[in-house]
Amino acid sequence: MLTFDDVQIIQDDFRLSAGFAVAQGARVAILGPSGAGKSTLVGAIAGFVPIARGAIRWGETQIDRLPPAKRPLSILFQDNNLLPHLSVFDNVALGVNPNLRLSQDQRGTVMQALEDTGLLGLEARKPGQLSGGQISRAALARVLLRARPLLVLDEPFSALGPALKSEMLDLVARIAGQNGAAVLMITHDPADARHLCPQTVVVADGQVLPPAPTEGLLADPPPALAAYLGHA
Repeated sequence: MLTFDDVQIIQDDFRLSAGFAVAQGARVAILGPSGAGKSTLVGAIAGFVPIARGAIRWGETQIDRLPPAKRPLSILFQDNNLLPHLSVFDNVALGVNPNLRLSQDQRGTVMQALEDTGLLGLEARKPGQLSGGQISRAALARVLLRARPLLVLDEPFSALGPALKSEMLDLVARIAGQNGAAVLMITHDPADARHLCPQTVVVADGQVLPPAPTEGLLADPPPALAAYLGHA
């Protein structure tokens, strides 16, 4: 379980307070106006943004004291961060061993990840030879090979069309479900929240509200979210 225990984040004049928990295996969207602090919240979880007070825990471990590389999570960013000079296989294999010196078993694990994400037959291609959807699949395969119990999605599919985005969200749900990973997804699109995440946290007015059922929250949003969504 990911727990925010009376956390306060202070950056210049910006303050964000959070106190909530996300169960292992849960899928939770992060919604809120631009500039409300969604990326700041994720940065604090990942270790890129320091906290001024409180504690962030995964289970019994206080992870805000750990360096980013030691935290039990993987992040999939909007730009996907594939290395253009490496093949699809090698880009994905970075999730197993950053020096790309793989055992035969590890090579088999990479090939299985490529199969799971629909990329078999494309392993020798470079990112410049892939479609947008194939690039997203390769980045997802690499993240999942790290086998961390928390997967954070920072709008990685926002540049994709609706049909392909829906396909990628289904793939995330399937693979995260198989691995028992919790998912936190920043999104600007309520449809994405409905599609992937039964629960949603709202970030607005310097506060992170506890997770609530997504359907109910979108049907009757709090004032800050209602204004963002354009509800009267």
